[in-house]
Amino acid sequence: MLKNIVNKIPEFCMTHWLLRIPLIVVFLQQGMDKWPIDVNDSPVELTLLVWSVVVLGELGAAVGLLVGGIIGLQKYWNELGDIITRFSGITIASIMTGVIWTGEPESFTDVILYDHFHVLLWVGGMYFALRGNRT
Repeated sequence: MLKNIVNKIPEFCMTHWLLRIPLIVVFLQQGMDKWPIDVNDSPVELTLLVWSVVVLGELGAAVGLLVGGIIGLQKYWNELGDIITRFSGITIASIMTGVIWTGEPESFTDVILYDHFHVLLWVGGMYFALRGNRT
């Protein structure tokens, strides 16, 4: 009986866009807020090279998630879209790891309990890094 109910629920293979779009918006906003690149805008002491990688990584990850998702819709380009999406996810997770570390939390528990936003962005990045465009 339960199997019949589950089989009647329509399948929607595009749900990854419900996570992809907010990540794109957040990373575009974060990257554009730091544009043009000025090391003095960094909340912690970073070199110009590291700060540039952060800003360009945020913008690139947002564009990569969008482009990877759109390319992934194409039958013959699905693998390329998957690689772009995974790389963007790794970039997001790496940037968020750096953000969390530079916040110098006292413990892992403090990160989980009080840094929800960055943890959520990190998890979103890891989702796309590990899953890619698979539906």
